[in-house]
Amino acid sequence: MSLPVLAPVAGRGLPLARVPDPAFSAALVGPGAAIDPARDGLATAVSPVDGTVVKLYPHAYVVRTPAGAGVLVHLGIDTVQLAGDGFELLVSENATVVAGDPIVEWDPVLVEKGGRSSICPVVALDAVASELSSITEAGPIATGDVLFRWEHRPDG
Repeated sequence: MSLPVLAPVAGRGLPLARVPDPAFSAALVGPGAAIDPARDGLATAVSPVDGTVVKLYPHAYVVRTPAGAGVLVHLGIDTVQLAGDGFELLVSENATVVAGDPIVEWDPVLVEKGGRSSICPVVALDAVASELSSITEAGPIATGDVLFRWEHRPDG
């Protein structure tokens, strides 16, 4: 099943290798892509897929599809250190969402004022790189555009 994974934020597509964090840049968390977000005030990060918000923190969230595909969105690097400052949760954990539903409002400029990167990795959890195609790793991308396609093989 080809699963389109949408861009949760607007900006410029980047390869994971350009993320300034070794766990993401080496794809240790999983394969995917990254977005260098637009810096035009508050931004709304949306769900990249239809599913359930299975993990929710101010700086990161995971949405799992009914078929079991989990997608991690991480809003900036080392943003856990901000303890939620500059982030507002718009849903609760275990919420059912459709792709494009707002999840977190955040401020990429505020993230950078503290010396952190606002780059957003978007990772296909429990996937291998060969399952991803049509990866947007360069150029502008709008919220809701297809960031990559995942040939997810459901469990079982």
